[in-house]
Amino acid sequence: MKSDIEIARECRLKPIEDIARQVQIPVDELEHYGKYIAKVPESLIDEKKVENSNLILVTAITPTKAGIGKTTVSVGLALGLSYIGKKNIVALREPSLGPCFGLKGGAAGGGYAQILPMDKINLHFTGDFHAVTSAHNMIAALLDNYIYQHRDEGFAMKEILWKRVLDINDRNLRYVVTGLGAKTNGVTMESGFDITPASEIMAILCLSKDEHDLRRRIENILLGTTIEGKPFRVKDMGVAGAICVLLKDALHPNLVQTTENTPAIVHGGPFANIAHGCNSILATKLAMTYADYVVTEAGFGADLGAEKFFNIKCRKSGLNPKLTILVATTQGLKMHGGVALEDIKKPHSEGLKKGFENLDKHIRNMQAFGQTVVVCFNRYATDVDSEIELCREHCENMGVGFAVNNAFSEGGKGAVELAELVVDTIANRPSRPVVFSYTDRDNIETKAEKVVRQVYGADGVVFSAAARKMLERVRQLGIEDYPVCIAKTQYSFSADAHAYGVPHGFKVQIRDIVVNCGAEMIVLIAGDILRMPGLPKSPQAERIDLIDGRIEGLS
Repeated sequence: MKSDIEIARECRLKPIEDIARQVQIPVDELEHYGKYIAKVPESLIDEKKVENSNLILVTAITPTKAGIGKTTVSVGLALGLSYIGKKNIVALREPSLGPCFGLKGGAAGGGYAQILPMDKINLHFTGDFHAVTSAHNMIAALLDNYIYQHRDEGFAMKEILWKRVLDINDRNLRYVVTGLGAKTNGVTMESGFDITPASEIMAILCLSKDEHDLRRRIENILLGTTIEGKPFRVKDMGVAGAICVLLKDALHPNLVQTTENTPAIVHGGPFANIAHGCNSILATKLAMTYADYVVTEAGFGADLGAEKFFNIKCRKSGLNPKLTILVATTQGLKMHGGVALEDIKKPHSEGLKKGFENLDKHIRNMQAFGQTVVVCFNRYATDVDSEIELCREHCENMGVGFAVNNAFSEGGKGAVELAELVVDTIANRPSRPVVFSYTDRDNIETKAEKVVRQVYGADGVVFSAAARKMLERVRQLGIEDYPVCIAKTQYSFSADAHAYGVPHGFKVQIRDIVVNCGAEMIVLIAGDILRMPGLPKSPQAERIDLIDGRIEGLS
């Protein structure tokens, strides 16, 4: 099998105008970024057409460190739908440079089911990530300057909540001290960096309805507390307009294409383990304006991305998926069935069967959200037919649709079974309207309790002293109606990354809370999850190279 980037290079790309014409996006509305990428104005969204489109959510069982292949399945399904003559668009998140040069090596699908041009999408793309990074850090610089310039007037901050961000995995920047040296270097204070996908600006970009909503949300960003105990926001500095200027182009979704020249809209990139994990509302609705079927995904396992997709994105946008696809692999099932990680590529039917417990828990969770669920088995070269049939039989016994995805090796032809199942299921058994885990009226403790009990299977939630202090802040600000966004490990239902399968008899420890008044959600930090990842011992950067003008090592 050729590498992803070799396959990508061999694909003959069509001019982006041709891709737009396939779904009747007006060509004269495109803002070109070269021959094969264009931004599309969100003003083209038609809410009536959105209501008539079929939204499909792709999520997964609890993943291995190598992932489960949700993006490959999402792109593959889009290819399969086109193969059987259905007008569709796949709407995805933008990759982050952190994982690209860290563990994963890229996030644009794989094999013959990719979005292209994959090198540009995986790297700087249209500059959206840089715009988010610059906007976030501009606020930090303006805040530091405001403190410095007004200190002689008696202005001071008792607490600063706004950190900095960078789209690089850099553990050394998690906790830093700024303003060292001469007095002209600023006021000395503690700070730190999160990765750009965890930025509140990224969440705001993905949740904003339009330019006016973007400005409103930026103005409401809570930066900290003054010495008098009053909340201090971006609007108090009078710089929201400047931040909107930095984000003006980033607000527009990006149009690209797949390996089989079908349209893809790629926009926004929050992680689901430390943020809300969904592409932008604007991108999803733009795709739904121009396609009968729209395929989108939510990051990591369904306990993270899908839960936030329903409880945050659907709650704020009114979106209702017609179907949820749960992606599973033999490797993931065996890991959850107790098979040693070094052996999960080998046949092990008993371990596979034990791993069904994790699959079943995710299925029940999605059904509790009102979703009709089908299971997509993402096939790898090491899989054996007998184990695939065990999975099929198990799902059929549960009354859940099942299809094998071979798009990685066969493109759209390899996803026909999945595409036909999806179309038939939507026609005959579409999902009910989303059933949220909690109401807006529930307080933050109750919202957290309902998520950890219903979705994670925990016995409850425990807040640290620092978290309880922030809960009181939330009450004082009168924002308990915000949804909760729980940041926790992606490798387990619990906050323990090594508790595979379906752990029981545990409580989720909330050690800290981040108040996102602009994004209008409360981020609960569970266990030892970090919002600035570190690099692995052997990062993918060691294998990425530029040889004779060609990029190698991206995957």
